[in-house]
Formats: sequence, structure tokens, C-alpha cells
Amino acid sequence: MTSIIVTVLAHNEERRIATCLASLPLGQPGVAVHVVVNGSSDRTAEIARGFTGVTVHEYAEGGKSRSWNRFMLDTPGIEADVFVFVDGDAEVLPGSVAALAQTLIEQPSANAASGLPCNGRQAGAYRQSIIREHGLFGDLYALSGDFVRRMRAGGIRLPDDLIGDDGLVCAMAKTDLANEDDWRDERVIPCEAAGFLCEPTRMTRASLTIQYRRMLNYAVRHFQNRIVTDIMRSTGPAGLPRQLAQLYPQYLPRFTPRAHPAWWWFDRLALRRMARSA
Repeated sequence: MTSIIVTVLAHNEERRIATCLASLPLGQPGVAVHVVVNGSSDRTAEIARGFTGVTVHEYAEGGKSRSWNRFMLDTPGIEADVFVFVDGDAEVLPGSVAALAQTLIEQPSANAASGLPCNGRQAGAYRQSIIREHGLFGDLYALSGDFVRRMRAGGIRLPDDLIGDDGLVCAMAKTDLANEDDWRDERVIPCEAAGFLCEPTRMTRASLTIQYRRMLNYAVRHFQNRIVTDIMRSTGPAGLPRQLAQLYPQYLPRFTPRAHPAWWWFDRLALRRMARSA
């Protein structure tokens, strides 16, 4: 029997975590569900503990990538044939976990399998993009146990302050933990039988505040990705620092805000934030 660990990464998701967990194959033989609660100030962990068959890991310090490292690389006994990752605000469609695992079992040369978005105005475009480019969304994806074991053996980690895990995980899967000279799209398999739903955006004052913060984080991520790309083109993931902020003094003088009016202001704020943390 294939062993599967489903890791739900959640930060202040008390509104959605129950829906997320109820959509998972709880109690199914061979499937263990772990909820990693990072830096939350709400009832996310309490709600998750109310589900039978769920193990909760709660970290006071926030950061998705930092928590990914702590759970996947630093927690003893986390072993499986397939690791499935789910965002705490996503609802996983029936059969998706099994489909992701089956994809990796049937294609042992692949390192990752990606689920597809199934709702929202841009869902169709995103689906086609993931299929065409062999992309990967953080909401739902899977890694082979062999890939994870080789990450651990090589001491390869996500930078703790990286915003978003999916882009770098996808790149590491495609390069097979080497640099971009070894890039192979087919190492990430889009799985059309695996899908997820996201909560529709509601235009309220609170949602606008959340969107403002999200845009700022996206701007920071844009500049972080430029640093990560530089590393992936040279040393590969073995050269990633524990904190990307260690490299900010080297890179920030090269960065300027994008001219596009949708990003110029957020890029300015992002560069200020990065300079303060350097």
C-alpha cells in the first residue's frame, strides 16, 4: 500500500480550515493528515484538533516556508511514499489526493505532481497555464518520497523568509535538485484528475486590506524570485541561503520598481521593507 502524508499549511484560517479538512480523505488507510499552523492568532489549531485522524503541529513563529522546513525537514518520523501539500483555505475535490499519488507512482521519473484550480474567473486560464508549462500551485501539489529524501540528504532547504513555497519547489523538482542546466519540465506532472476550490473574493473593507497586503507580498516575492533565479542558474538549490535577507545588500542596489502602474507603488514599498530587513 502506498503511504501518503497530507500536509495542510495554515495561517489564521479559522474560517476555512474545517472546510479544507472535511474535503480530505481522513481515516483512509495509508493516509496521514497533518496540519501545520504557523504564527496564527485565531482558532485554526483548535478547530483542526477537533477532527479525528488529524495531527496538529503549531509553531508560534509565522512564515510558510519556515514552517514547511520545520515540518518536512526537521520533524522526526515524517516518512511516506508521497507527500501531498494543501493550503489551509483550499477545498480539495474528491479523489484528488489519490490521483496525485497515483500519478507519481505510475511515473517514477517525476518529482512532483500538481493539482488544478477549479473555480474563479481565471481558473480556465490558470489550468491551461499549469498544463502547458508544467506549473505548480501551492494550493495543491505532491512530491515523491524519493525527492524529499534526497532534499534531506543534501541539506537543501527553502529560505526561511521566502514568500511562497511553490515557485522554488517547482524549480527544484524540474532541475532534480541541480541547477537550471538540468531543467526538465516533465519532472512536474499536471494531474487533471486532481483539483481544488478557493474561496471566492468578496469586496469588503477587510478583503481590500487583505488584498493590499497580498499585493505587497507579491511585490517582495517578485524581487526574491530574481535572487532565487540567479542562484538556480549558478549553484542550484545547494547554494540557497538560510535567509534570503542575507543577500539583500548584494542585490538591492540592482533593483528598481517596475514601471507598470499596477506594481510601481507596491514595488517601492517592497524594496523599503527588504532594505529594513537586510
